[in-house]
Amino acid sequence: MQPNADATSVEYFNTADFLRRFAASMPDAIAVAQPLYEGRSKRPLRDPAGKRVYSTLTFAELDQDSDRIAAALQRSGVKPGDRLALMVRQGVDFVSLVFALYKSGAVLVLIDPGMGIKRMLACLRDAELDGFIAIPQVQAARVCFRRRFPKAKKNLTVGRRWFWRGLSLDKIRREPFVRAADPKRRLDDAAAIIFTSGSTGVAKGVLYTHRMFKTQVEEISKRLDARPGGVDLVGFPFFGLFDAGMGATAVIPDMDSTRPASVDPRLFLEAADDWQITQAFGSPALWNRVVDFCLQEKRTIPTLKRAAIAGAPVSFKLLEKFRRVLPPDANIFTPYGATESLPLAMIESREVLEETSAKTRRGAGICVGRFFDTIERRVIPVTDAPIPRLEGVETLGRGEIGELLVSGPQVSPRYVTRLEANELALVFDKDGKLWRRVGDVGYIDDQDRFWFCGRKSHRVETAAGPMFTIPCEAISNESPKIYRSALVGVPLPADYVEPAQISERAAANRDLWREPVMVVEPFPNARPENEVEEERLCAEILELLAANATTAAIRRVLICPALPVDVRHNAKINREDLAVWAAERLSNR
Repeated sequence: MQPNADATSVEYFNTADFLRRFAASMPDAIAVAQPLYEGRSKRPLRDPAGKRVYSTLTFAELDQDSDRIAAALQRSGVKPGDRLALMVRQGVDFVSLVFALYKSGAVLVLIDPGMGIKRMLACLRDAELDGFIAIPQVQAARVCFRRRFPKAKKNLTVGRRWFWRGLSLDKIRREPFVRAADPKRRLDDAAAIIFTSGSTGVAKGVLYTHRMFKTQVEEISKRLDARPGGVDLVGFPFFGLFDAGMGATAVIPDMDSTRPASVDPRLFLEAADDWQITQAFGSPALWNRVVDFCLQEKRTIPTLKRAAIAGAPVSFKLLEKFRRVLPPDANIFTPYGATESLPLAMIESREVLEETSAKTRRGAGICVGRFFDTIERRVIPVTDAPIPRLEGVETLGRGEIGELLVSGPQVSPRYVTRLEANELALVFDKDGKLWRRVGDVGYIDDQDRFWFCGRKSHRVETAAGPMFTIPCEAISNESPKIYRSALVGVPLPADYVEPAQISERAAANRDLWREPVMVVEPFPNARPENEVEEERLCAEILELLAANATTAAIRRVLICPALPVDVRHNAKINREDLAVWAAERLSNR
């Protein structure tokens, strides 16, 4: 079946049109592959020669399977706009169900299970779901917590159905094939609600339209030069969904996608070899384990031409190591964006290692690259207040640190849960165009590259002006003894003396003033074993900080054995909790 007329030029567009397009043009190409196991065990299923066995679907089979499921959903009463949470494990079923939801006209609801049960239940409640497409354990929890989900009547079980009603995926697949009715989705109709991780605030449901998905696929394909026929090893499920839109084979590795830092490099690399992968996406936690294993075993990934690393800050050390296990002509990209606006910018590893990394080490921030062509951007003075209209708001010049605003077709129009957040996040100009406050601070250089200086909410306001996390922490991290650092603000000490001269902007924020404190996590072999060693290490770090104008105002350093970080990536530092810890530690001295 052809997409709805010319999906690139008419108002009607369904994200599933990408799949239909490749099902028509390359029907026999493998769309998705997933490793199989022996029975119900976790032992890999292998053929007599010891080669891993995979379950596969071609583009034509994926198109038909998702159509069959979509038709069953429509017969069961699912209507365009119904919100259905998808909670199944990464694999063939996950991909097929995503496209089935698009074809049915329902709105896909995705939540990161790594955020924890309590917060996940809160997100599911906030989403006001019409149903669940989920594994038996989740359906059982739905029944137990049914008062939280009073509207959730349209349910499909992926696996064995126990004591509840609803559709069964296994039964649907045994029924005669029926093509789903076209729900006639428009570009700006809701396609999904994707929740933020909550690692830098309360998790919120971000509205995704079909226009957003269309732009994301097209922009990522163009910038990565990803063409139909590629083979992608999917280290992050969300980005694996783009493969069907790019005509690439999505190979699902043998790993827990919610805990990438626990990946078994042998199994990951086995899939890379089996399928001769040409591209792959993963978090720094995943690539650190895989790359370290490659170096240890003195092996490479010879077919990998395009790799992407995102989800958390990417270290120069990882980029250097990664380049050593790839072909010389391979590219490593680090995309920049957020759940609400993705992608915004991108940079390749050579530019980082050969040019921008030296500036980052001196406190210039992290260069995340040039913006995508579809993104309009401006940097404005930092404020925590709502900005109802853009008129009259100053646009800062190149090199001036401020708050980033963006506008473009891949930018979400609003939150659909925690609606109060929209007032702080959204700004409209005089023509009614929507701009979104990203929540990051940084500056644009003379090459139109954005330099990320941290989250706005993590800045430390002082009498000398704001201090930003990324530039300050880079100075501390230059110590060979320090694994990572975190700048936090604590209440001013009782003997604090206000300077005689302060800037007008700093004076306006007097009620926000905090004392800047650098908290450091040493490498295991550099951890102090007694109080004398601790004082010596703190003195060394203070000397580093005092030598740089960016950090000269910091007078206190604390040593923490392990900074609190997010579960998923083991990289995003929970500075809110760390600030409380630092304040308590200093008050007890």
